[in-house]
Amino acid sequence: MTVPSKMAVTEDLPSLLIADDDLTFCSVLAKAMIKRGFSPHCEHTVELALKHANTDPPEYAIVDLRLPETSGLVLIEKLKQLDSGTRIVMLTGYASIITAVEAIKLGATQYLAKPVDADEIIAAFEHIDGNTEVKINALPLSVGQVEWEHIQRILIENRGNISITAKTLNMHRRTLQRKLQKRPNYKI
Repeated sequence: MTVPSKMAVTEDLPSLLIADDDLTFCSVLAKAMIKRGFSPHCEHTVELALKHANTDPPEYAIVDLRLPETSGLVLIEKLKQLDSGTRIVMLTGYASIITAVEAIKLGATQYLAKPVDADEIIAAFEHIDGNTEVKINALPLSVGQVEWEHIQRILIENRGNISITAKTLNMHRRTLQRKLQKRPNYKI
C-alpha cells in the first residue's frame, strides 16, 4: 500500500499563506487551519511571503500588520496585484481605525484585532459584504485613542518609518516607540 505524499494530500485543499513574525503563533494557527481544510504555508517577513506568493499565489492569506522591516499593508497590496481574487484577513495586536481603513482599501477582506481563533478567521474570509447591523459606539474616542489614531495616520504617511514620524510629530523617537507599545484599549 502506497502512502500518498504530503503534496498529494494537500494539493486539493485551498492554499493559505500565513505571514506573521511570531513563529509560535504561526505554527499553532497553521495546525488549526489544517484541521479546517486548508493547506497553509508560513512566512515571517514580507520579503519571504512575496517570494513564496510569486511562486505559488495563495487563495487565502492571513497577514499580520506589524512585520519586520515592512508593514503588512505592503504585503496586502502586493498579494492583490499578484491575484485579485486572494481573500486576505489582516490581523493585528495594534488595531487602529486608520490601519483598518487602509487594509480594506488595499484589498483585505477583513481586519481583526488579536487575539482571534481560527473559526473567526474563516468567518472573516467569507465576510465580503458590509454589515448595516454593526454596533455603533455611543461614546466618542478618548483623548488617548485620538492620539493613537493620529500617530497611526502619520506613521502610515511615513511608510512605517518611526524616525521620520517622530520628527513629524515633534517628539523624541524613544517617546514615540513607548507610545506605540502602549495602545488604547478599544475595539474597532
